[in-house]
Amino acid sequence: MANARGRAVISGTGRHTQGSPEWVTTRDGRRLYAMVRSGPAGDGTVSAEAAPTEAAATVVFEAGAAAARSSWGLVQPQVAAFARAVAYDRSGLGRSAPDPAGRTLDRMADDLGDVLDHFAPGPFVLVGHSAGGPLVRLAASRRPDLVAGLVLVDPADEAADVLFGRAFRRGERLSILINGLLARVGALKPLFRFMLAAVPEDVRRDLEREAFTPGVIRTQAAQARTFLDELAGWREAPPRLGDIPVTVVSGALPGSGMNTALRAAANAAHAQRAAASPHGRHVTAARSGHYVPITDPGVVTEEIRRLVRDR
Repeated sequence: MANARGRAVISGTGRHTQGSPEWVTTRDGRRLYAMVRSGPAGDGTVSAEAAPTEAAATVVFEAGAAAARSSWGLVQPQVAAFARAVAYDRSGLGRSAPDPAGRTLDRMADDLGDVLDHFAPGPFVLVGHSAGGPLVRLAASRRPDLVAGLVLVDPADEAADVLFGRAFRRGERLSILINGLLARVGALKPLFRFMLAAVPEDVRRDLEREAFTPGVIRTQAAQARTFLDELAGWREAPPRLGDIPVTVVSGALPGSGMNTALRAAANAAHAQRAAASPHGRHVTAARSGHYVPITDPGVVTEEIRRLVRDR
């Protein structure tokens, strides 16, 4: 089924916290699964077919390394009160099929660019959590005419020297190996009980079906093969964002694989990233570790609201 704008809309799914499902076709013919809440112009729930006006803002969410649209299951509905809100699955995550050509930063940013083209005309506010932070920065640098602001939520950032040391790389490889083993025996889900308990029931069901599989860990491993090396290259030549406003939200607490030293290094890098923007803002989520969209969704929502209001 296609809507009036020629988009492939999946019918017969009923109401869902994250809105209506819709497929985005990439430039090389892959299909990415998205869920759309129409914002205040419609009922704010499932009207993906309601075309935005030229003045309306669209907020697009980019999840972390092994995460998909469901990680935004608390923030996206709040944002839909004042903007159209789109959360999608990168290739190999959620309901999007794997990408046979690999998962470099460059290729993933191309996919995000295709998502923006699909939901044009914008303007867009891009929101990226963790490894999604660099992705939205790179995509925004390529399409600054479309992007009204960025919200980086506890992002990976090249200003944090600790990311490029042997200890961090060893820890990442070990974590992926262990998570792969746990996924194969069905033991990965209990590690994320806090997330499953926090989100609405329909989002929880999606997570239980999609988020803890061996395929997810294979995609995470594919991304990790080049991610840190590519990010290291940005230390000399970062994506140019011009005057795009950048808000960085940091978790305040260690945990989720981040000890006190790593948390301090991450937050110092976040402050540096915000300071590099002529309209930068650095915010700390006092109750959160790394999973700010789950533990402090209201903080993320308010920073998105600020950019939508001030654009």
